[in-house]
Amino acid sequence: MAQKPSIPKGTRDFTPVEMARRDYIFSTIKSVFKLYGYSPIETPAIENLSTLLGKYGDEGDKLLFKILNSGNAFDNIEPTLLKDSSALSLKVCEKGLRYDLTVPFARFVVQHQSELQFPFKRYQIQPVWRADRPQKGRYREFYQCDVDVVGSNSLLNELELVQIADDVFARFGISVVIKINNRKILSGLAEVAGCQERLTDITIAIDKIDKVGLDEVKKELMGKGIGDNAINTIEPVLLLSGSNRSKLEVMKKLLKNSQTGLLGVEEMTKLFDMIEVAEINQKVEFDLSLARGLNYYTGAIFEVKALDAEIGSICGGGRYDDLTGIFGLKGLSGVGISFGADRIYDVLLSLHKFPIDAINTSQLLFANLGDEDVLFAIPIIKKLRAKGIIAEIYPDAVKLKKQFEYAEKKNIKYLIIAGKEEITRGILNIKEINTGKQNQIEINNLIDYIE
Repeated sequence: MAQKPSIPKGTRDFTPVEMARRDYIFSTIKSVFKLYGYSPIETPAIENLSTLLGKYGDEGDKLLFKILNSGNAFDNIEPTLLKDSSALSLKVCEKGLRYDLTVPFARFVVQHQSELQFPFKRYQIQPVWRADRPQKGRYREFYQCDVDVVGSNSLLNELELVQIADDVFARFGISVVIKINNRKILSGLAEVAGCQERLTDITIAIDKIDKVGLDEVKKELMGKGIGDNAINTIEPVLLLSGSNRSKLEVMKKLLKNSQTGLLGVEEMTKLFDMIEVAEINQKVEFDLSLARGLNYYTGAIFEVKALDAEIGSICGGGRYDDLTGIFGLKGLSGVGISFGADRIYDVLLSLHKFPIDAINTSQLLFANLGDEDVLFAIPIIKKLRAKGIIAEIYPDAVKLKKQFEYAEKKNIKYLIIAGKEEITRGILNIKEINTGKQNQIEINNLIDYIE
């Protein structure tokens, strides 16, 4: 008995309807990226493991898909390595699937720096892979839609990313909250809490607050050896409420002895000044519990959540001052955000926000009544397609009932029937599938009728 086919957990097939909806998402996002002057690039699915390791923190490294070397990868392996899976994997795997698009982008910038005009504004829409536990809204293979600018420290770039997020979700008809924080503020908080050296542990823990709640975050912090005094300093900040301006005033006072923290407050104040005059339609919130656990963020950090759908972040990113430095190009600051196409899909579907015309099905079908009718229809279909009208002819001369059912199941709007008599008279029978209404029109009037 043949084995039933399957695909790996956390991956999916996409039907024509799903692909049409995904194309709608990608084309909408891409159109906004282009509007702001960003150019497209692509990088390989496979990167050298040395490019990826150590860029996402210990937890990120564990989620990297490693690729076994070709040939007999286990030749000349020391028997002692067989008991150490981490060391063994590094011996037999030199490459891995990309975890995100940001680190490959940094590698790209360093490799192609002589060909690029800085500031360099790029967008990239490609799949990424993470060996995560699959669940609703979280997949092992998924697409990211990234937009970044490198080679500029200006906060105008941060504003532009907020504007892009505002435009994208307005076009989708999704109400969101754009959350913003600053890693310098978090660094200053760790400093005044007396545990500056534990910033990574703090941000990783805080980053889980929406998933596990404040109590679990506090337990994790205690488990990392962070004392009660430090937690008592951090906790009220995570619970801080009020307007964006009032929160900034509180943090300015709290971080008065931290130069780094005050710099973060200054950056956020300037950014919110620009946001106020930019007439952003979506809600923008200064969220001090936002941490984004990735190690490479150094300034502003962003996260976007849908207000009317129960799902995690659908967009996120931030400022990284020296990501290219790990590849030898020092002092090149960048900032970017990534739109999660798969989660956006789920939100649009749950809110019934996909437009009907996102499914690019044929607008009309020519019935096949035999060879003479086919030869008559071929040049007409060519003219229709030249006008951008999606048209097809049924490939087999079968009963009209079967051809009608085909058109009905594919949501084709019109069925055109032209027998010998109609051909002789230069007319067409055109039937509206949904209503059953039927008309006779002259061949020369077909395009006007459809349009």
